[in-house]
Amino acid sequence: MNTRDDLESLLTEESNPSSADIDLLSTRDMVKLINDEDKKVALAVEAELDSIAKAVDLIADRLGRGGRLIYVGAGSSGRLGMLDASECPPTYGIDPGTVQAIIAGGPDAAWSAVEGAEDAPDLGSRDVAQHAVGEGDVVVGMSASGRTPYVLGALREARARGAATVAVVCAKASPIAAAADVAIEPAPGPEVITGSTRMKAGTAQKMVLNMLTTASMVKLGKVYGNLMVDVRPGNRKLVDRVARIIMAATGVGRDEAERLFAASGGNAKTAIVMQKAGVDRERAQELLQASGGHVRKALALATGGATWGSSLR
Repeated sequence: MNTRDDLESLLTEESNPSSADIDLLSTRDMVKLINDEDKKVALAVEAELDSIAKAVDLIADRLGRGGRLIYVGAGSSGRLGMLDASECPPTYGIDPGTVQAIIAGGPDAAWSAVEGAEDAPDLGSRDVAQHAVGEGDVVVGMSASGRTPYVLGALREARARGAATVAVVCAKASPIAAAADVAIEPAPGPEVITGSTRMKAGTAQKMVLNMLTTASMVKLGKVYGNLMVDVRPGNRKLVDRVARIIMAATGVGRDEAERLFAASGGNAKTAIVMQKAGVDRERAQELLQASGGHVRKALALATGGATWGSSLR
């Protein structure tokens, strides 16, 4: 159990002198103060880019070999993991099990606090075991303070099972960082409201997660240029987006993009390769299969090239 001294020594629990009189400010000055503090977050994340890049390479390698990315956190950190995991399947066309999130206290903790769950390392260990974490997986432990017992237990269990581990914490030299293969430690400083780590610490964690999944998906061929070519067109808005993706990638008009979309079986990647390589659906699918799903590599294969260029057209 953490002592009062432990809590008082945490950067995330320190009082911020800049906001000491926030309750006396006008509304305009209040939101400006919050905005000024938020500007510090991007700089704190920037200082961790080398570690973030290492984590991306680790994640892309494991996912490329059929493994999983699993976020583990408590409270706000756990909810951020759930948010990022839930966005990946529709955006990048991956299986829902590829990126997962475990939150202390179970799914109900997404909506309300489950008292005591974050203080139990054995529960973190148990939850990792129940997800059958193994050597092919990457487990990302998230904690603003860097010392949440639940997350520490989860990371230790993950490492014991041979999984790669990453820490995303908002404190330096923390126990959770020490328990991970790669430690990402943005430290944006004390919160505007003392101890409210859903603010700057939460924003820093969200920025890091955006990078981890986005950059990993780019490396896995889920993006062509800056287009999300593996998006699942599950509603009218996304069907329209796929048409615009095909238009942007190939330079064709709306009618031709819609024709290609239909002829490809509703797959943006296939449609793009069909148009740019001048091949039918079956051949486009063969090229994509041979290239591991990378559009640029598929187009290079279609022309007999060993490399692929940097421009979309």
